[in-house]
Amino acid sequence: MKKTKDIFIHKTACVDKGAKIGSGTKIWHYSHISSKAKLGRDCKLGQNVYIADNVTIGDNVKIQNNVSLYEGVVLEDHVFCGPSCVFTNIINPRCLYPRNDKSFYRKTLVKRGASIGANATIVCGVKIGENAFIGAGSVVTKDVPDHCLVYGNPAKEKGWMCTCGEKLEFKEGKARCAVCGKGFTNEKGRVIERK
Repeated sequence: MKKTKDIFIHKTACVDKGAKIGSGTKIWHYSHISSKAKLGRDCKLGQNVYIADNVTIGDNVKIQNNVSLYEGVVLEDHVFCGPSCVFTNIINPRCLYPRNDKSFYRKTLVKRGASIGANATIVCGVKIGENAFIGAGSVVTKDVPDHCLVYGNPAKEKGWMCTCGEKLEFKEGKARCAVCGKGFTNEKGRVIERK
């Protein structure tokens, strides 16, 4: 076990020279962080996590076991990645015709507070909105709006989620979370927290 500047790196993990890691971050067994990766503060990376070059991860992000983040993936603050969820970065990979040129990479953006369930697949080039919720085993092929609950293959809109992670029930375009009490409006599929 290696501890530097209040960063915990398990002795089996590989952190390449040059990787930027924020204070309070913990990196567990057999994980690999590439040299040009950027991780924020207070992140938790489970076993066998791979972070490629030029991946950016915000603060307080939790990445469960067996997740690989390839170049082009950006996770904002407070994102949750469930066990074995999958990110891609090339839409049409071929072994016979390799796409080694980075111009083939498509950016995938996961906005603040979003949660991605176990074994979900995120096809490259999509944006997952703030506080969105991706159900376990889903295949996300298009953008997901803020606070939207999606699941299935392909993932489809199934409802709306509170910032705290509870499902919202809208009546006449308004909802109040039964757990935390936050209020929301839904205007033509755009969910906004009422201040």
